[in-house]
Amino acid sequence: MHDYFKQIKHHFKNFETNIIDHDSSLESSVLIPLLNIDDTVYVLFQVRSKNISAQPGEISFPGGKKELSDINFMQTAIRETCEELGIEDRDIEIIAELNTFVAPFNIIIHPYLGIIKDFSKININEDEVDHIFLVPLSYFFETKPAIYNSKVSIIPDEDFPFNLITKGENYDFKTGNYKIFFYNYNGYVIWGITAKIMNDFIKQCSRLDCSLDTASKGGI
Repeated sequence: MHDYFKQIKHHFKNFETNIIDHDSSLESSVLIPLLNIDDTVYVLFQVRSKNISAQPGEISFPGGKKELSDINFMQTAIRETCEELGIEDRDIEIIAELNTFVAPFNIIIHPYLGIIKDFSKININEDEVDHIFLVPLSYFFETKPAIYNSKVSIIPDEDFPFNLITKGENYDFKTGNYKIFFYNYNGYVIWGITAKIMNDFIKQCSRLDCSLDTASKGGI
């Protein structure tokens, strides 16, 4: 065997896959927080403070950017949830990591599913969170989101080397279709990335036979 093949086999023996260009994207984690109140399973959402710079007043899950001190993305989700909801890590039980969300605008989000054990312990950080609200999990099984399509196009910069590619400036760059989801619950509009992550979780529940019957009985 060629020496190079031996070297490359050695270096890739314990290689862990990742998302291409992840290091040039904003990577963060969120938690889908479930609560059991009076034998009904709820999902907790938060309305972001109007005083923060990023998406003020928007509805979101607890979460945020991964910090160097976080050993993994699960710890990011736990830390951010604790900071925003004023609880401790022992108040959260992580169930699973969910499907990674990759946006066409340099954002990667790692969602986790978890249980907040005691609703009474929540004491929101008003610097980041305006208020929270609960939605019965059954609502998402019973309600299909409104879906609107938008186009994602490649728009090269002015210095793009068209002379190096076939057809030059007439090259037919592919366009993508980006679906935007909307749920409207009692006047709260849950949309965008938050709605898309929620909808994907519901799809996985349906595939795993963990759907409405389970949620309505308060057992997750």
